[in-house]
Amino acid sequence: MISLNLLHIENIAVIEKADIEFGPGLNVLTGETGAGKSIVIDAIGALLGGRVSRDLVRSGANGALITAEFTVDEMIKKWLLDNDLGDLEDGELLLLRKISSEGKSSCRVNGVPLSVSQLRELGELLIDIHGQNDGRKLLSETNHRIYLDNYAGLGEQVRDYADTYRKYIASKNELTKLNQLSQNKNRIIEELKSKIEEISSAGAKPLEQEALLERRAIVKNAGKLTESVRNAYRALYGDEENDGALSLIISAASSLSSVSGVIGSIQALSDGINDIRYRVEDITEQIDRLYESLDFSPNELEAIESRLALLQKLERRYGSIDEMLLILENAKSELENMELLTDSISALEERTKKLYDEALKSAQCLSDNRKVKAAELERRITSELSQLNMPGVRFKVEVSAKAGKSEFDETGCDEIRFLMSANAGEPVGRISKIASGGELSRIMLAMKSVLSSADEVGIQIFDEIDTGVSGVAAQKVGEKLNDLALLKQTLCVTHLPQIAVMADRHFSIEKKQNNNRTYTNVSVLDNEGRKCELARMVGGENITEGTLLSAGELLNAALRYKERKKSNDSL
Repeated sequence: MISLNLLHIENIAVIEKADIEFGPGLNVLTGETGAGKSIVIDAIGALLGGRVSRDLVRSGANGALITAEFTVDEMIKKWLLDNDLGDLEDGELLLLRKISSEGKSSCRVNGVPLSVSQLRELGELLIDIHGQNDGRKLLSETNHRIYLDNYAGLGEQVRDYADTYRKYIASKNELTKLNQLSQNKNRIIEELKSKIEEISSAGAKPLEQEALLERRAIVKNAGKLTESVRNAYRALYGDEENDGALSLIISAASSLSSVSGVIGSIQALSDGINDIRYRVEDITEQIDRLYESLDFSPNELEAIESRLALLQKLERRYGSIDEMLLILENAKSELENMELLTDSISALEERTKKLYDEALKSAQCLSDNRKVKAAELERRITSELSQLNMPGVRFKVEVSAKAGKSEFDETGCDEIRFLMSANAGEPVGRISKIASGGELSRIMLAMKSVLSSADEVGIQIFDEIDTGVSGVAAQKVGEKLNDLALLKQTLCVTHLPQIAVMADRHFSIEKKQNNNRTYTNVSVLDNEGRKCELARMVGGENITEGTLLSAGELLNAALRYKERKKSNDSL
């Protein structure tokens, strides 16, 4: 069993510092209006991933701190492992949340940092907080379906159905898209063929434009290039009229070589000149080949300009050559798909029909299970309400076919409504039209009682579940909270002595002023303290022998109920 053992609060609103040691069973918090009872619940909510702001931090404090020690079960241990938050061998879990004066926060579990979303997910497994206005959730028919599915244990079936439904909708949408394409099939095919023909016939190649631009520059300067290359060749090789540089170099080398026998070092000079000769001969041959390659046709420049114009036209329409070639491949693939569109539509129609049948069958199966459990939930809620001093009430769970264009949606094929009749002989109607505030509180408590055996949340918190309740009804609510607390640790904030008297551990919340500052103290009450607190709740600030006597009678009645309950449960 999951339990909250110790809650530490620092600098939250009017609570400067408080350590609250909770016990098993029913833990009750009482105190004057505005004393800070709900602040304790707000602190727990913040610790479990609720939204925080700097307004939560006590005025003048640098920051706030909330920690809690829990004993947890295997489900929580597995969740921690699955989320890489450590292996919890001893079952003791420590949650911590710090809040700065700017409203920023950090969270840790057993010293390991975790995100607020992870903290919120963990919190939903640890504690279910029923706030002051949660009874109004019963007015939303969306919640009616959730309550029924939770009670029936249909979570996995609902998820499986929703998965099938999403696949069906995705297939249906794709089919609609293909049918729209089919209506324009001939036009699209012609457009694709035209695009493919235009790009393919151009025969564009990567880097072609760069090569054309370079060739255009050459052709445009053909005359100057030819003359310059020819002059360079003549200067090196010579012509009929003049010797070139190569002949002069050969002559120089020969002259030196002829006298090398006189001065030995002259031969080295001759050899150096010959090295230059061989290099010049090589360059001359290259210039000759370059000259031979400068063969320009009269129309080449026009052809280059025409080709560049075509490529630039295509570039404006399709982008760069690389992009153009990619568009070509995509167009070919799209054309192939369009030509196979009829076959694709037929296959998708078959798949969509199959998914529709699966979704409808799954929705109908889900509906059948809901109807069976709806009748069971009716009986149990009616029984619980009878125990909560609503003897003439009739509670009905109506499961009907969805109205509208679609026979099913992501939640199934059912409209689910909670209906009730508060008095015997009266027809049932919508809860929103019939139930009073006190009746809503008791219906929600009845729902929590019934669902407590089905859900996995370890701890229940009720913040003023007694709204609109008094007298015998309040007594019955207290007894029901006692019964719930036998199954799960329960925390309750209340103004009613009939509820507070059922506490297994009773905390008093008091607000005091010191040096113009407000402080809230939380203390656990002993037997005498409980009697005085109950007397205050019965008769107000002035405690009398009469209110003390009434408090004693309430305590004795609560003790008798607990003993009777224990005896009956042991049978």
